Amino acid sequence: MSIPDIATFFRIDPVEEGQLETPVPVIDLDVVARNVLRWQERCDALGLANRPHIKTHKLVGLARFQLAAGAQGITVQKLGEAEVMAAGGITDLLMTFNIVGAPKLRRLAALARRTAISVVADNTAVVDGLARAGRDAGREIGVLVECDTGAARNGVQSPEAAAELAGLIEATDGVRYGGLMTYPAAGMRTTAAAFLAQARDRIAASGIGTNVISTGGSPEMWNDEGLEVATEYRAGTYIYNDRALVAAGACTLADCALTVHATIVSVPTPDRAIIDAGSKALTSDLVGQDDFGSLPDLADARVYKVNEEHGHVDISVMADRPAVGDVVRVLPNHACPVSNLYDRVALARSGRLLGLTRVDARGLVW
Repeated sequence: MSIPDIATFFRIDPVEEGQLETPVPVIDLDVVARNVLRWQERCDALGLANRPHIKTHKLVGLARFQLAAGAQGITVQKLGEAEVMAAGGITDLLMTFNIVGAPKLRRLAALARRTAISVVADNTAVVDGLARAGRDAGREIGVLVECDTGAARNGVQSPEAAAELAGLIEATDGVRYGGLMTYPAAGMRTTAAAFLAQARDRIAASGIGTNVISTGGSPEMWNDEGLEVATEYRAGTYIYNDRALVAAGACTLADCALTVHATIVSVPTPDRAIIDAGSKALTSDLVGQDDFGSLPDLADARVYKVNEEHGHVDISVMADRPAVGDVVRVLPNHACPVSNLYDRVALARSGRLLGLTRVDARGLVW
């Protein structure tokens, strides 16, 4: 299969070298393409449908590239993301968050009229609302039963409850049973597989088939354990990777496509430098780390504290300390919230800056 060059999927506003203002995420398109193609090859080899989660990048261009590489469809977390992706011509969408409230249900109905969006539910109240949206849209909306297989978030609490809700969905006008969905807790994929298999079998005993069993997560995406019952996989962070995934052993530093470029604005002491990237640029998300990012080009120095606009860097480990005006690369703990903090990100390849592109679904968390 011939895949168009990744850069052709974007509208890029050129920026001259040396004119890029910080802080700004810089995306290495060569690394992105390698990550996407490597994961797609794995899904193809396993016979898994690939349904990448676009909440990591929020870029229509990257979603379209993932589809061109072989993804079956995409995953979104909020209606705003779905609306932006639909406007970009993407119609195979799965939204993995309960939709509640009349305004959101009207938006879902509008999306259902022009896309093949599917959704999830873990309780009867949500199913009732989804059914109204389906009737308003004039088509049945596919609903996957979300199962809590150990993450202690949303989800029905037992295979029996999953079967009961699947039966209700199948019997309700405006929706149809679309399958099972889970986000397993770390280290619990085998437990999740057992839960899902029991739920599938109980549902089958009532005469209802389960065509989709959707699981996901980037930290354990390269582990085969517990995948035997799954039909599709949702992963988001893998497209960029980040410091937390390096720590988890899911990738190497060479697989990290996103770094935040920041400028040293002060070196007030021999042990401390201040960069222009704080919690509003790097997030305060620790994801199991002890600090807020590392500087891989500078002895892996750590951003040990963040205020809103200030990043505090421990430079005591450096033989050659940075100077005011130096631009540094910060590897963030968690790439997903970083993407949502910026209106635009910079694109680069082969060490050359291409320019800036708009983050299409930035801030759309409703």
